[in-house]
Amino acid sequence: MTDLRYATFAAELRRVFGCRVQRIPLDAGFSCPNRDGLAGTDGCIYCGGIGAGAPEILRNASLIEQLRAGKEFAAQRYKATKFLAYFQAFSNTYGPVDRLQAVYDEVLADPEVSGLIIGTRPDCLPPDVIDLLADYHRRTWLWVELGLQSSTDRTLALINRGHDVDCFVQAVTALKERGIRVCAHVILGLPGESREEMLATTELLNRLGIDAVKIHHLHVLTGTRLAEEYRTGTLTLLERDDYLGLVCDFLERLDPRIMIQRLFGDGSKTLIAPQWGTKKSFLLAAVTNELERRGTRQGSAYPY
Repeated sequence: MTDLRYATFAAELRRVFGCRVQRIPLDAGFSCPNRDGLAGTDGCIYCGGIGAGAPEILRNASLIEQLRAGKEFAAQRYKATKFLAYFQAFSNTYGPVDRLQAVYDEVLADPEVSGLIIGTRPDCLPPDVIDLLADYHRRTWLWVELGLQSSTDRTLALINRGHDVDCFVQAVTALKERGIRVCAHVILGLPGESREEMLATTELLNRLGIDAVKIHHLHVLTGTRLAEEYRTGTLTLLERDDYLGLVCDFLERLDPRIMIQRLFGDGSKTLIAPQWGTKKSFLLAAVTNELERRGTRQGSAYPY
């Protein structure tokens, strides 16, 4: 635990590697079963068509070119000396095992890459892929990031997620049985979801023994179904102060052993709303200040 009043992933990186380590976001050209017809064709209602990749990814470049550019940027801006290859865009376990292995090995061949972070969906983890990930877990510092977004099946259906909560539970269970570290993605403020339902997601994360969580506020991006709902006035977004209070409530209920990798979604070039989310440093300070005002910290209300 830090003076931020919650467990940070940055502190874990320093503990493991003893220096500044930076994630390098990559787009390996994978698709998504919720877009190619296996689970659906329209994708999640908030997805802008380029996946969750960071805006700085050089999407038309090779993996090695993306990695090189990302390392140069991170070394200059953050003084990082070690790097984690972060397969971020779309579903990075969605493909035949030989292709997955070739992609992962390509970046691990760089001696400055100290580990892998693989973002994917819980419905993209068949047994042979789990076996492959277990092998990388033995070889390098591996994390798997899984999109959950909500622990309510009704919400998952409403956002056209393409899988249910039980699918997430089965995927996490299979990964944890092999000792693989898991980070869950959660979105607060999804349409039709009550505050109680959002906070109930902590109960699932705690029960499954999730290692880390990324908490996002709901973004409205150009070209999404969510943008049309926002334009017609049928979508209500959380205001900044309401979100700050909700995040603090969420942290208080979360097992203090779960590392926090993110509290706010990063901005996008296609962002329509909310604009308050672009002031990240202010928002992070506001969360710490609110927890201090309450006299609480991550896990203060855990167990319930």
